[in-house]
Amino acid sequence: MNSTMAARCFVVLLFLSFLVMSVLAIPSKRRRGSSFSTIKQLNRKGPYIGLITVYSPEEEAFFRTGAFKPDAKHPFVDLSGRRYRVGKINGKKVVFVRCGVGMTNAAAATQQMLDLFDVTGIVHFGISGNLNDSMSIGDVTIAKQFAHTGLWNWLNPNGTMDPADVAYLEVGSYNVPEGDGVNLLGQIGYSTEQLFSVSREPNTAVSLWWMEVSQQWLQLARSLEGMELEKCVNSSLCLPQKPKLVVGLKGSTADIFVDNAAYRDFLYKAFGVSSADMESSAVVMASFSSL
Repeated sequence: MNSTMAARCFVVLLFLSFLVMSVLAIPSKRRRGSSFSTIKQLNRKGPYIGLITVYSPEEEAFFRTGAFKPDAKHPFVDLSGRRYRVGKINGKKVVFVRCGVGMTNAAAATQQMLDLFDVTGIVHFGISGNLNDSMSIGDVTIAKQFAHTGLWNWLNPNGTMDPADVAYLEVGSYNVPEGDGVNLLGQIGYSTEQLFSVSREPNTAVSLWWMEVSQQWLQLARSLEGMELEKCVNSSLCLPQKPKLVVGLKGSTADIFVDNAAYRDFLYKAFGVSSADMESSAVVMASFSSL
């Protein structure tokens, strides 16, 4: 197959894949109308606090607490393959959804929740990797800002870096044995995110590295510092030390599961981030895009 034919096939395959995904995302007219009618009824009872977690173990742990009490008439609404559960926690009205792993899932679920439900704010929670030696397994961190560390300019060893990049990772600096410094994987430059918002002129974006969480909610979170956290899950499963809650650190987000000590240390030294996850910056960005 020549290059022209291959390129045409590639375009066709891309188009077909987009078409299939679009069709799968559209519910039947009857189901869609029923869902929207239910949401309209639920919003009359609002507003709600939006709750978003990522994958099954986190969702299961959330429900095992017994704190969530489903709405008697409309306990859930199914939209685009996700189940949005409606109810209360300690008397507070909430909408809960498991978005799925990765930034695409997080952004899609967050945007859908903001567009359709009457929510006053969103709490995103789950498991993250630790990049900060002052933190331990079991500690809880509520970050003040997140960076999307998955937007890369990946260049050849002699490539010219973009001066707008926030940081550089020279792969050769991590060669084993040390001392060579030459590596065909080259260099990685970390790019800023482009934020579009309804509060700005259409088609104008602001470049940013740090995505800030709501200052109002962050101040509320600070009032929780010092709270007692459980050391043991049960009589046979305990942490080696009592966990703590820390508010105001920085977080890193990318579609990358980090299980590499060298990259962990690089992220901490280059950006001063204390946690690594795969969804948070997408949730924050989707939330602020709607403001």
